[in-house]
Amino acid sequence: MVDSNFQILYSKDRIQERVEALAGEISDYYQHCNEPVVAVCVLKGAFIFFADLFRKLRVQPEIDFVRLASYGEKTYRDEKVVCEKDLEVSIKGKHVLVVEDIVDTGCTIDYFTRHLRERGPISVKVCALVQKRERSEIDVALNFSGFYLERGFVVGYGLDYAEKYRHLEDIWTMPE
Repeated sequence: MVDSNFQILYSKDRIQERVEALAGEISDYYQHCNEPVVAVCVLKGAFIFFADLFRKLRVQPEIDFVRLASYGEKTYRDEKVVCEKDLEVSIKGKHVLVVEDIVDTGCTIDYFTRHLRERGPISVKVCALVQKRERSEIDVALNFSGFYLERGFVVGYGLDYAEKYRHLEDIWTMPE
């Protein structure tokens, strides 16, 4: 159940169309790589997107999961990014695809990609379901983007507010 002030921004059908297109773009990019690819899901928000995307890929990367925290129970981020769960597989000499739910200020993904590059991967690419421009503080290069959002706070399809609304099949805007 959602609040009556919420509005659907992206329907489940539109999301699935975009996920399929992203899977095609990513597969085309990595299909000729001779080195292994590791797809890294940023928990918790990206888990649904990651699962749908992974099933549609024509390449077969290793997978791993990390948990980064910067929002907590707020609609704005804290100054500090915390890595609560780190990678378990080595990425040295491999291509890395980071799969994120939303890139808002850019600070979290900037921190994480710098952290990954210190481990000696061949490349680090970023795929985000939503790129939000309203509060961008750092210009980060996203290699694969699902949707562009100028402003607002969104929930559903894994995205949450205070651990609520992840279960929604559509992506909704909520009042800030």
